Amino acid sequence: MFIATLCLSRRLSMALAAAALAGVFPSLASAQSYPVKPVKVVVGYSAGGAVDAVARTVGQAMSASMGQTFVVENKPGAGTNIAVKSVIAAEPDGYTLMMAANALAANMALYQPAPFDAERDLVPVSLIGRVPVVIAANASAPYANIQQLIAAARAKPGSISFASPGNGSTPHMAVEFFKRAAGVSLLHIPYRGGSQALTDVIGGQLPLVAVNALEVQPHVKSGKLKVLAVLSTNRSTIFPDVPTIAESGFPGFEASVWYGLVAPAATPKAIVSRLHAEVQKALQTKEVRERMTQVGGEVLPGSAEMFAALIRSERQRYEKLVREANIKPD
Repeated sequence: MFIATLCLSRRLSMALAAAALAGVFPSLASAQSYPVKPVKVVVGYSAGGAVDAVARTVGQAMSASMGQTFVVENKPGAGTNIAVKSVIAAEPDGYTLMMAANALAANMALYQPAPFDAERDLVPVSLIGRVPVVIAANASAPYANIQQLIAAARAKPGSISFASPGNGSTPHMAVEFFKRAAGVSLLHIPYRGGSQALTDVIGGQLPLVAVNALEVQPHVKSGKLKVLAVLSTNRSTIFPDVPTIAESGFPGFEASVWYGLVAPAATPKAIVSRLHAEVQKALQTKEVRERMTQVGGEVLPGSAEMFAALIRSERQRYEKLVREANIKPD
């Protein structure tokens, strides 16, 4: 009788303690049970692209670790602004996240008035990785490398055109940064997406195209295009023989597509911390590392503060470029 009473008393004490914990630290209590239902990861691009592929791969790794499904929802449109605004407006409970890329920082400068304030409206969970932007040429173009392109562009300023997925796209901005670093003038021809831009460069209508490494890979393999430069600090895993822009005479220059997970600003800190830890775990898995290699990139483990600093610095960088080059969104 005494033992039974003692056990009941202990169970009651534990229940009261748990209830007290939930009342005093509700976010901690919710984080301990989180997630209890599927988590939605919004992607501001169509299915099949690099951002989508990374989101699905990381989501699968987190599903396996956390025991709940991570569902990717594609919401393309308005340069990803539709997707961003939907996440900002979502319930801040950890069940709506976004796999963001450079547009998160760039769009605050491109669109006026700014459609959102990423530093105010969202909380960074974790940086995921990056994939370099590349400058590629038609296989018959008269330049074998970036130095020859620079020489040709300096000889006849404004005579060489390059295609991009659109005004204000990350590849377009990357070449604008490159033009300033190299002191060259190239004529920008914007397209509505990378596919048609690649098609026209392959067909010889234009000599150059700027896209991410994943998009150009099959056309390089088929011999229709050649990569002149990788605009990143490290060589691309899918183009290991192509020098980086730094190796080509521009040390310190970088223009990559980066990916990171964000959540609505009021998401409980304990849940954000839990998600960050799970992302770091996912980035160590063979599946995620191999997928990032397949898209030509690399994983970037690190603190949420590091990701916040990147968003802040990229915003400032893009603001200066948009102002100086008078770039307008499509």
